[in-house]
Amino acid sequence: VQLQASGGGLVQAGGSLRLSCQASGRTDRTLAMGWFRQAPGKEREFVASITMNGGVASYVDSVRGRFTISRDIAKKTVDLQMYLLRPEDTAIYYCAGRYYGRSQYESWGQGTLVTVSS
Repeated sequence: VQLQASGGGLVQAGGSLRLSCQASGRTDRTLAMGWFRQAPGKEREFVASITMNGGVASYVDSVRGRFTISRDIAKKTVDLQMYLLRPEDTAIYYCAGRYYGRSQYESWGQGTLVTVSS
């Protein structure tokens, strides 16, 4: 599965952005899709995930209530709607895919930069 992330940009604190991840190739064995982020000087962290079957979403505490992850199986897209953005949300955001029977995310997109100014 190949993943292409888009939608990043520069936004003021309190603003919103919508990230999109387009999957291509064979996606029928994808258990879940996730968004991760890596801020300058920090390790990559989990942001949100959603199961492809059932649409069960999970969020890191710092974004819960501000971010919403969604998927469109027919279009093979997973979006991350981000509201009330904070400067600490500034990071490169990556989408990733996890397959059935696998414990780790194995497919990764190229990343899209989100910059939140104060």
